Formats: sequence, structure tokens, C-alpha cells
Amino acid sequence: MATLSNAFADLKSTPRMPALFVGHGNPMNAILDNEYSREWRHIGEALPVPKAILVVSAHWMTRGATLVHIGNNPKTIHDFGGFPPELFAQQYAAPGAPDFAQATIDLLEESHAHSDERWGLDHGAWSVLIQMFPKADIPVYQLSLDLSKDLGAHFKLAEELKALREKGVLIIGSGNVVHNLRALSMDGLTPDWSLQFDQYMADAIANKDMGKVLDVAQLGRVTQLAHPTIEHFLPILYPLAVMAEDEKVNFFNESFDLGSISMRSFVLS
Repeated sequence: MATLSNAFADLKSTPRMPALFVGHGNPMNAILDNEYSREWRHIGEALPVPKAILVVSAHWMTRGATLVHIGNNPKTIHDFGGFPPELFAQQYAAPGAPDFAQATIDLLEESHAHSDERWGLDHGAWSVLIQMFPKADIPVYQLSLDLSKDLGAHFKLAEELKALREKGVLIIGSGNVVHNLRALSMDGLTPDWSLQFDQYMADAIANKDMGKVLDVAQLGRVTQLAHPTIEHFLPILYPLAVMAEDEKVNFFNESFDLGSISMRSFVLS
């Protein structure tokens, strides 16, 4: 790798931070007291305090470029509709992390990441963080998902971020293991394909079988139903790509919301 700029070199080393994947699900989890939000609060209380948080969210999609938000004061983006005014009134006023963002761009030199000042924090980020770190006092920034890349390219890009964990950065992928809004069940009935895909991923992640994770296409129609579009799957790859050999995988929120949204999440530590 080419020599990094001072932005990365100037960051102080820390003990290795954990990494997470969070199934964020319904934006209402930001303001509800339920099994998911309570577990997010518990996780936030148990984690070491990060120097900064990097969120890779299903809701910041780009094409042809990977962007890193470098702003000082990321705005709270209400990127949804049809929800009550109370949800739209929420603001997550965490500071940005321009130094860490520039360091991230340094690390992604081979992937040619670019800086961005127009984004902020979409609900894949703030709806979780508002429960996990309610004081909003930890700097936060986001990295976009370049939809022109295949799964292997995303994994390779994410591997370049591993060094951030020794600089105090908590890396969070935010999506869902199963995400099909067209198959929601108000009765909470979980179809067989939803259960099958969730169990496939649980086994692959628990066994640290990255080949199996990257080869979800082998499930054919099951994968197509679990993810009619790919953006909620891609964030799973980012914490997995920075996992160390000696780390344990601890699952939480291992349930389904409305049948076709798996809230399965995990912590690596």
C-alpha cells in the first residue's frame, strides 16, 4: 500500500474496537421502546467508548464511486415517508469526524474513495445511534455503498478499513439479513424462504465462512426473495471483512419483524 497521508498517521492508536452489524428495520425503532431498541441501548452501554463511529448504511447508495462524508456537522436525514410527526422531529446532533473521514479515504486509496460534504446521517445510521449512543457526543461519519461493485469488490474494499479499529473507530454495518418489504406480514408470519436465508447466513457468519457469505447466489430464488434489491445485504460484509481471526461472533436481536425483515445482528469482539 502506498504511504498514507498525515490524516491517518496522526490518529492515536487504541486497543482494537469491536465491530457490529445491526439490523435496523423499521425507522420507528428510533423512538419506540421495544425488544430491538432495548438491546441497542444495552449494546451501547456495554461497548468501549469509541473515538469515532463509521456507519456503512443501506440507505446511502452511490454508483461508480465510494464516498466518505467529511462534514463537521452531519445533518439528520429523514429519508422515509408515511410516519408520524414525532419521528420526523427527531434530530441526532452528533458531530462529524473529518479527521477520521480523511484517514478512511487514505486507507481506501486503492479503491479511489472520494470526499463528500452533502450527505449526513440517514436513518440507517441515526435511528440506531439515537438508541445506542443517545448523548450524541461521539463523532460519526458515513461511507457510501457503490452499487456498481459486486459482493467480492465490497468485501475487498472493506478489508482496507481494518486498521481503523486500532485507531478507536467503531465500524457499524446497518442493513438487514433479510429485507423484503413487499412480503411483509401484519400477522408476523415468517415464510420458509425468509427462515432459510436467515439460517444460512447465521451458520456462515458463526463459522466465519466468508466464501459461503459471498456465494449467497447459490440459493437462487431464496436469495432473490430475501433481497429483491441488494443494498440491505451489503453492509453485512463490512464488519465481516474487518474481523480478526481470534474474534468471537455474538448474535443479538435474532428475530423477525413482520415476517420478512430479519433483525439478526452481531458484535465482533
